[in-house]
Amino acid sequence: MDTTENKKTFWENMATFIVDKRNGFFLLFIGLIIFCVFSSQWVSVNNNLTDYLPENTETRKGLTLMEDEFVTYATAKIMVSNITYEEAENIAAQLENIEGASSVLFENNDKHFRSASALFEITFSGEVSDEITVKAMEEVRDTLSKYDLYVSTEVGSSSADILNKEMGVVMIIAVIIIVSVLLFTSKTYLEIPVLLITFGAAALLNMGTNFLLGEISFVSDSIAVVLQLALAIDYAIILCHRYTEERAFQEPREAVIAALSKAIPEISASSLTTISGLLALMLMQFKIGFDMGIVLIKAIIWSLFSVFTLMPGLLMIFSKGIDKTAHRNFVPDITSFSRIVVKTRYIIPPIFIIVLILGFYFSNKSNYVYGYSTLTTRKQNEEQIAEKMIKDTFVKNNFMALLVPTGDYEKEGKLIAELKSLEIIDSVVGLANIKAVEDYVLTDTLTSRQFAELADLDIKVARLLYSAYAVHEESYGKIVNGLDSYAVPLIDMFLFLHEEKVAGYVTLDEELEEELDNMYTQLKDAQLQLQGKNYTRLLINTNIPEEGEETFKWLDEIHKIASKYYSKDVYLVGESTNNYDLSSSFNHDNTIIGITSAIFVMIVLLFTFQSAGLPVLLMLIIQGSIWISFSIPALNNVNIFFMSYLIVSSIQMGANIDYAIVITSRYQELKQTMPPLDAMVEALNRAFPTVITSGSILASAGLLIGYLSSEPSISSIGSSLGRGTIISMILVMGVLPQILLLGDTIIDKTGFKLKGFLHTQNHKGHLKVDGHVRGYVSGMIDAKIHGTVIGDVNVLVEVGAIKQIDSKSLSSSQEKRESHDEEIK
Repeated sequence: MDTTENKKTFWENMATFIVDKRNGFFLLFIGLIIFCVFSSQWVSVNNNLTDYLPENTETRKGLTLMEDEFVTYATAKIMVSNITYEEAENIAAQLENIEGASSVLFENNDKHFRSASALFEITFSGEVSDEITVKAMEEVRDTLSKYDLYVSTEVGSSSADILNKEMGVVMIIAVIIIVSVLLFTSKTYLEIPVLLITFGAAALLNMGTNFLLGEISFVSDSIAVVLQLALAIDYAIILCHRYTEERAFQEPREAVIAALSKAIPEISASSLTTISGLLALMLMQFKIGFDMGIVLIKAIIWSLFSVFTLMPGLLMIFSKGIDKTAHRNFVPDITSFSRIVVKTRYIIPPIFIIVLILGFYFSNKSNYVYGYSTLTTRKQNEEQIAEKMIKDTFVKNNFMALLVPTGDYEKEGKLIAELKSLEIIDSVVGLANIKAVEDYVLTDTLTSRQFAELADLDIKVARLLYSAYAVHEESYGKIVNGLDSYAVPLIDMFLFLHEEKVAGYVTLDEELEEELDNMYTQLKDAQLQLQGKNYTRLLINTNIPEEGEETFKWLDEIHKIASKYYSKDVYLVGESTNNYDLSSSFNHDNTIIGITSAIFVMIVLLFTFQSAGLPVLLMLIIQGSIWISFSIPALNNVNIFFMSYLIVSSIQMGANIDYAIVITSRYQELKQTMPPLDAMVEALNRAFPTVITSGSILASAGLLIGYLSSEPSISSIGSSLGRGTIISMILVMGVLPQILLLGDTIIDKTGFKLKGFLHTQNHKGHLKVDGHVRGYVSGMIDAKIHGTVIGDVNVLVEVGAIKQIDSKSLSSSQEKRESHDEEIK
């Protein structure tokens, strides 16, 4: 009698190695976790979204220039409520005496005192992070601690700390919800610690390796852990369920090996759609997409690594406890619901098509915004409350900075005058309109005689000073042609006079020297803020909203006026221009993400199901859920942050498609052995635990972020993700089955076969079998067999593993075997 040695597959060999070397993997994870505990503190977090704008945008170029050429002193708006005007004046005097507060603006008008509330605008002596600024801000708070105080400033801002605390709360509640869901859907209680340990290790490894990216955004830093938990816990659940199935008839070691060998390809294939969606996110022009995409892809990879190498060992350790804590199935049977879904297959799909069209229409009508000014969050932190109180009490100004080439004060003066004539502009500040002394502005040009009179200098000294200045500027012709007609800008001469005094070339009386020193300090501050090496900065105060069609038109008007005086290299910087740049990149990013995520996912589905029509049907469901989800804000007239659509649509396309794959795979398998309608009922029953577990976890995580985060961008992403996942679950369970039933003909006609892939074969009669077979042959079979089967065969087989043979050949073979058997007897 012939015997054939069973050879292990590649996956079985890998699984055996991992299980047998589990102690080595435990040591590896202990070392990695210890390292990541420390390295997670090395991660640099960027709290400024504008840094992720494309390099060629006006905002990005303008911000880079301002950082290189100007000093931007920190400011603060302080509102004190329930006081009289006299008390407000006293407070202003107190604030002016604080070291580090260079100026305090408070005037007797509606802009600074209204409804028993005073608004003080403080400019500090240093930049936001300078020690002198931080100490001054602390003293301001201490001085006004007994008042009803509202502070709006970036100095000492605790936004990052607030966000971290909020995400900590979100994580705790998310874990509680996840444990509750797992208790409901699990088959044994002690599998839950295994799942949590596996995920905890994966999350820590991802956080600890973020420093390798150099810098990550606050968006990725705050929500990556929660999204990793929601997106990747499925992988651990799949392996756990595989183990409990194998454990029913195998010892723990063999059960883990069998489960892991089957789960690795299944989980890897499942992760491809999620990674595909995230890859599409990385193609955004707005680099926050690349940042978030790479952090989450890394999270998926670490999750796979933890499930494949750490979890098998944990299952071995906990195997006895898992056996002892098995419990009955809490997941309800949904046969009744499934039958209703099947019976309404001619009713619901037409309704869905109508809703789909409406969703597409209204989602394109959503009012996407690009800044925070019109966004509200359910939770408000202290800074947001202060901002709102100040905005509601006083008119909020919209500040911008216009950067123009330096060197021509006359042009600057004319540009300032024309800008001030616009109805939307309250004020423009530049060197060309700052008053110096008497009736002069800083950029007015004075002759030596005029300067002598202004500075109370002897005319000879003034002429000598002008001669020295001409030599310094290498304007020797001015000396030859006569100094009396040589005019120099006031700011330049004052700064030059101070330099000459410091060098010892000019001696002034004590009173004039003190006056010059005070003026020099003011002039130098003005110059540092408004005049760089190559550019001059004009500070524009407008009364228009931060964003909107009207605002964007006014930005074009300001550019048009500036272009009259400067042909190129003019940059307008501010929240409005930032929003304008983001709106310009939105259409491009939206198109890129929509097309690429669809292509990536379609390719995965195409090779998974080997049908050209089936991926289209699945994509229709998930894309429909995205359109319907984002039409809801439009119908409720609620603004939505643009980044929410870009990020959530890619995550939904990559992650929620898994729910559709689960049902479709079950149905495709079951309909080979039973009628399609019964197969769909059974497929829904089997898929429901997986869909409800994964979907409820992702939806809960999203909604928690939406409700508990005070950061508008993160809250908007969370709410959109939670809402979209719930809609996806409803469509997948309620509409997809009907579309699959109605589209069976399309699916079959667009199917194809690839060599080496499993496909279904139906044969009857005499069959030669050589390969892996799974199906029913007068009973269930799932094995590698080498031999002949007589009967009806309806199985999943490897291409080339089964072929029809004629009865004569079979009879001859049987006669030889029977003769051989008789000889043995």
